[in-house]
Amino acid sequence: MHSWDGDMGVWGYTMMSISMLVVWGAIIAGIILLARSLRTPNQQNQQFPSPRTAEDLLAERFAREEIDATEYQDRLNVLRRRPGT
Repeated sequence: MHSWDGDMGVWGYTMMSISMLVVWGAIIAGIILLARSLRTPNQQNQQFPSPRTAEDLLAERFAREEIDATEYQDRLNVLRRRPGT
């Protein structure tokens, strides 16, 4: 007959080690998830830049000297002209 003399045995120590790893893993994962949620801005607070207009793009091309002043003025007048006039 086997008697228990207070020793956990191999399986006791194995389960204790595995459960300790699981608990510490959960604690570390919780800290990481908390840090990420505090660092990442909320979707509601995120502002997207307004879309650029054709005049903005034309001004950028003029600023990069891709077009000269005459061409810039001509194209700007075309953009600002109302349809049918």
